[in-house]
Amino acid sequence: MTSHQSTQTMKPATAAKKLGVYLEATPTEFQEGVVSRTELNALQADPPAWLRDLRRTGPHPRPVVASKLSVSIAGLARGGVTKPLTTERIDALKQENPDWLQKERAIQAEVRKEAERIKARDAARAAERAGGDSTGS
Repeated sequence: MTSHQSTQTMKPATAAKKLGVYLEATPTEFQEGVVSRTELNALQADPPAWLRDLRRTGPHPRPVVASKLSVSIAGLARGGVTKPLTTERIDALKQENPDWLQKERAIQAEVRKEAERIKARDAARAAERAGGDSTGS
């Protein structure tokens, strides 16, 4: 008996999220169609000009904006950034370095530092348990 694998498809919003682009800035045919897993892989492996341009100049979705500014998505909202931004606007914000951005970057740095501390603590505990188990007790 042979199995027929159905083609996995996704909504354009899901595909745009996986590609790291703002859906409303994509071509109409992308927004109105469905994207198969194969098509998504092809777009990732060999992006067409529109995708390269969007990734380079934007507008970028919030997760990408947050990453480029080194803040959280919640930090963007607290700073009043609720709409997609272009690369040019992101670069301008970096140059302006407003108070809210400085504060959110500091918060994000603390969050990363705490995550590293917890990761190291958990790794040490796991190593302790692994070492303790070898005694045969």
